[in-house]
Formats: sequence, structure tokens, C-alpha cells
Amino acid sequence: MSGSIPSLGRLTTMDLREVWSSEPGSFTPWLALPENLQFLAEALGMPGLDLVGTEQAVDIFSADIVARAPDTGETVLIENQLERSDHTHLGQILTYAAGLDAAIIVWITRKFTDGHRAALDWLNSITTEKFAFFGVEVDAVKIGDSIPAPRFVVIARPNDWTRRLKVAAAQSEATPDTAAYTSFWNGYDEKARLVGAPIRIAASQVRSSNYYVRFGTVGRST
Repeated sequence: MSGSIPSLGRLTTMDLREVWSSEPGSFTPWLALPENLQFLAEALGMPGLDLVGTEQAVDIFSADIVARAPDTGETVLIENQLERSDHTHLGQILTYAAGLDAAIIVWITRKFTDGHRAALDWLNSITTEKFAFFGVEVDAVKIGDSIPAPRFVVIARPNDWTRRLKVAAAQSEATPDTAAYTSFWNGYDEKARLVGAPIRIAASQVRSSNYYVRFGTVGRST
């Protein structure tokens, strides 16, 4: 019995400027949406990211995105760059991390040079386990005339990151507040499903007071 030959499309990589016209006016607002922060969190291996703010003042400068890890409460700095990594942004992430007392630092760029990737690996090797430096490359792909799809590829991370996540998860489960949040939102999910109300779609359980639900048009949430 012979099978039919499938018709398949070709995955093509797009110019980032065709998707996001600028970093401050397009990419940062897009990434700050709850569902896109969740997408980044999943790439990092984290249960989620809660937005604190965008363009947060640090001395005379401003950090692109400041978020919080819902399971540990740690401050997360996210610095965006739609071009190849450069020395200016390397200096910025260090300045912003110090000013914000950030524990998790995420540098997103179109492409990392070998030197900047090595710099992040070096920072992870010389700092204590309190700190975590990530290098993330972003691109956008499509098949045929489909809408663009973003991709995050983590190319630098702490060596003990998986172990740290397991420890943080165990600690958060033991915290009375996080246990209460999880219990409350699990109950909400059950009731919401019965009446057809909007619910959160994510693999991880809610361990903070924030519960994001997509509604209305694509890209809107509450």
C-alpha cells in the first residue's frame, strides 16, 4: 500500500525589522505583554515572569523591562537589542543590574558575538548562586505566507540553573502565601471552566497573586 506524498512548506527566517520596527517602540512593548513574558519564561526554564514595568529609570538611563520571578520574588532585568551584541549593552546590563539589585539578568539580542557570550559565561562563573546571567538570541520565522512566529534560543545560562529551579520550586511550595495562591487559583479554574469564563492557559501553576487571562483580540490580556 503506497502512501500519498505530503505537501510541506519551507521554514524561512525573517528580518527582525520586518516584524518589530524598533526595539523601544515595538519589541519591548510586545515582550512586556503577559503571554510573551510567559513565552520567554518557558525558554529560560522558569515558571513565569510578572511585569514590574518598562523603561524603568536607573540613574540617568532606563532599563527596558523589569520583571519579578513569581516563585522567588527575585528581580529580573531584561535588556533588549535587535542588533548584534555590543559593548554598550554589556555595560548597560551591569549598570542596570546594580541599580535595580537584580538577581536574574536576561540580555536578548539578534546575535551574540563569541566574546560577549564568553563574558556572560565568565559572569556566571565568578558570581555567587544568587545571580544568573542569560544570553538569549531572538529571531522570527514563517512558513509561506503565514504570520511571523518568534523564537527564543538560550545560548548562555548558569551551569547549575536546573538545580536552582528545583530548589526554588521546593521552597515556594513550602511558603504559606504561595500555597494559598495556588489553592485559590486552582479553585477559580475549576469554577471558571464550569461557567465558561476565561481561564489562564499555561503549563505551570500560579504561585503569586497575579493571574493573567487572554481575552478579546490577540495580544490583549488582563
